[in-house]
Amino acid sequence: MTPETLLYTMKAVIIEDEPLVAKDLRHLLNQIDAGIEILSVLDSLESAEAWFWANPEPDVLFCDIQLSDGVSFDLFKRIEVACPVIFTTAYDEYALRAFKLNSLDYLLKPIDREELEAALSKFQRWKAQNITLDVQSQLAGLLRDIVPHAQAQKRFKERFLVHGKGTMLLIPAEEVALFQKEEVIFLTTLDGKRFLTDYNTIEELEELVNPAEFFRANRQTLLRISAIAGFRADFTGKLHIGLKNMPQITVDISREKAGAFKRWLG
Repeated sequence: MTPETLLYTMKAVIIEDEPLVAKDLRHLLNQIDAGIEILSVLDSLESAEAWFWANPEPDVLFCDIQLSDGVSFDLFKRIEVACPVIFTTAYDEYALRAFKLNSLDYLLKPIDREELEAALSKFQRWKAQNITLDVQSQLAGLLRDIVPHAQAQKRFKERFLVHGKGTMLLIPAEEVALFQKEEVIFLTTLDGKRFLTDYNTIEELEELVNPAEFFRANRQTLLRISAIAGFRADFTGKLHIGLKNMPQITVDISREKAGAFKRWLG
């Protein structure tokens, strides 16, 4: 592929926590076409989520599967992704079958230039033909295929230690309504009681809870499904979630995450 054969300038983001792999991928992309613009190289789920909240989507996303702070599939449960995704992976055969079934491209490490060119050409053809990719549905299918296998081996936290009045208390997971970060992280129970925890980040808690039961509503809030009374959308598309037994608390979900939230509700 040469710059003359490309049909438009491609803006790309790389999510990769191995600096040498990221450097090699960037170098290959520049070799294929110096006009490909790398908007950012991100090395974690946390930095990727922050970037996508703050920036317009790229034309294409190159995404490693296993990152230092989790698997990249978790990112797509937190944010809406409309751009095509090319996974870079050393994953097993089962995962590769899932990619093929869901029409997502993948590149095995170490990345081969010819395979990278072929993947880019495929997206260029789709772009030229104005083909709309239902990326979110494809990713949802991929999550259905792969994530349950990982979760089947994972035990989620069943109780949480919190600070009571002069003592420490254990709160069962089924009694949790939400976790909220202010200066510190608080746990609120379904009956409206609020307790201080020793957790440092919402991301830390997100790894401990069952994603079928808890949803990352925003940067500050991790919400349990049984706490939800209902929701309404405003004129911007943002959702305002009402909680059972807690009319004084409203949890907001951005327009970008509204679709993912509705799908999570089932």
